[in-house]
This record gives sequence, C-alpha cells and structure tokens, in this order.
Amino acid sequence: MIRFICVLFITVLVVGNYAQARTLTDLMGRTVTVPDTVERVICSGSGCLRLLSYLQGQHLIVAVDDIETRRSQFDARPYALANPQFKTMPVFGQFRGLDNPERILSLEPQPQLIFKTFGGMGYDPDELQAKTGIPVVVVDGGDLGARRPQLQQSLQLMGVIINKSERAEAVINFFEQNISELQLRTADIAADSQPSVYLGGVAYRGPHGFQSTEPTYPPFTFIGARNLAHAGAGKAMTNSEVSKEQIVAWNPDYLFVDLSTLQMGEQAGGLHELRTDPAYATLSAVSEKQIYGVLPYNWYSQNFDSILVNAYFIGKVLYPERFEDIDPASKADQIYTFLLGKPVFKAMNALFSNQAFTRLQVR
Repeated sequence: MIRFICVLFITVLVVGNYAQARTLTDLMGRTVTVPDTVERVICSGSGCLRLLSYLQGQHLIVAVDDIETRRSQFDARPYALANPQFKTMPVFGQFRGLDNPERILSLEPQPQLIFKTFGGMGYDPDELQAKTGIPVVVVDGGDLGARRPQLQQSLQLMGVIINKSERAEAVINFFEQNISELQLRTADIAADSQPSVYLGGVAYRGPHGFQSTEPTYPPFTFIGARNLAHAGAGKAMTNSEVSKEQIVAWNPDYLFVDLSTLQMGEQAGGLHELRTDPAYATLSAVSEKQIYGVLPYNWYSQNFDSILVNAYFIGKVLYPERFEDIDPASKADQIYTFLLGKPVFKAMNALFSNQAFTRLQVR
C-alpha cells in the first residue's frame, strides 16, 4: 500500500493579534503566500476542479475554465455531472491551463487564490501570479498507481488551504480502503491463473479506436488481471497505441471497451471496429461473447472515482465468485456519492447509450 504523509512548510504572518497569511510550498517547490482564510478560488488545468470537488470545496469557485461551460452529447466527468452549476458560471480562460489574466482580473468577486494543476502546461504560474496579483498554488493530480503520493499530497495541501484537512484525509483513506479491498479479494490468485485482458478505445486528448489502450490500467492491476498491453510498458501511466496484429496475436480471454470511443460516431471507433473488422472476428473473446463496456476514465485527466467503479465491475466479470456481494451499479453510486455528494452513474451511463457494465454485442 502506498501511503504518503504530506509535510507542509507553513509560516504564519501575524499582524496585531490576527493571523493574516501563510507562506507554504506547493507541488512545484514554489514558495507562495496565501490568505489565512480562503473563501473564493478558481481552478486551472486538467483535473483541478475535480480535486476541489472531492474536498467538498466547489462552493468556493467564482469562475471556471471554458470546458466546464461546454454542452456535449458526451461527458464522462462525474464531478461536472454532480455540479451542473459550473455550466453557467463566468469563464476565466481556456481549458488545459490556458488562463486569461485580463478575464481573471475582471471577475466579480475576485478570487483570493488560484489552484493550478500541470504547472508546466498553459500559463506559467509565476507569470500568472505576477500579472494578477493573486497567489497561484500548483498541485499535482497524480494517479492511483505509482504517483498516488502526489495525489495525496495535493489533496492535503488543498485541504489545509481551504480548511478541509479532515475531508482530505477522509478522501485519501477512501481511496486506500477501496484499493486494498479490491486487492484482497484476488490476492491469492496465482499470476498464471489470472485471465488475460485487453482494454481498447481509451481516450487521450480526444477519442480513439480500439487500438488505443492503457498499459497500466489501474482496475486490471487492482483486481489481478493479466493486462497483455502491460508487457514492456514500465511503471509510467502512459497511453499506448497497439497494432491490430498484436491484439490478434495476444488473443485475450476478455475484451473491455472504454466507451469514450463512442464519440467517434456509429461508423468509427472501437466498437464499430470490433463489429466490422474481420481480423477481430478471429478473437476467442469475440466468438465467446466476452466483451464488456466500461465507463470512460481519462476525461480531462483521470477520474479516480470512475477508476474504482470500473474495477469493481471488472472484478465481477472476471471473478464472479469473489465479487458475489457486489452490484456494480449500486457500488458505483456509493463511490460517486462519497466523493461527489451525488449518485451520477445512471446519468453518465445514459450519455453512453447505457452500455457501461453490459456485455456488448458485436457479432
């Protein structure tokens, strides 16, 4: 189990008898002075608003980046579905950290602080801070794998700043407890007894076809499935494109389709390819109807809630006797409700033609 305790370097500046500000170190190693009490913020960059929502801090938001106000047939961001108010809020810049200092300065009320993920992407945090006069704190979205410590540290830092430290620890513990539970259910299954699996159609800066996969897809790791795309991938969480010939040569026992591929339309995408490409017809998982839809997880960075949700469903498919007590849809809403305050599985599944957690018909 990965567990990281964040040590924050904070100096309190005192004026008279009252603490006015704190000086801390962010996830880029920058020293930033922030107000002692923070009541108004904006979140810049992929996944930043998601972290704030996990901390129950969405009420602090005074503006959003433009991805939050878009209306699309598809949207696999549970935090956005749980917070429809984001769609009507003022916009301070473009998505992926392309902030607009002039727009930020025109906001009323003004944010007291800017949280920013991916400090090296979009507007430079030091320059943004200098141009707006608003402290910019860089956090790191991390992941639920090797970079889980960065995720934990970011939640802790944000929790300290917005007075949600107890909630930050509760969220961290929630992730740890669910990951541990998933692992324990299959821990005694030998590697050579694990079914072979492949996930296709993974989104990466937009939709892709069935050859797009994730070598270190966390649900496969958590529940003990042999991810054929993992060989030679190392520990980095990177999206990969696999040749069709390689997928056929692997001939996985089970196929999973990330439903983000549906964005490509009925005549394209991973599901269409499985239905029409004669090469895929040779796969045993196709002939034995072992193909299942899972919720998109890589949508404006990783949706950690959906990763856990998918893991319980995949566990139920691969090891039904080990997950006999799990109803995937109910478990999904339990997870979404804890992290986001609302059960959003039904709403999100409807956007993807109710094909999540189902056996997909391709032949």
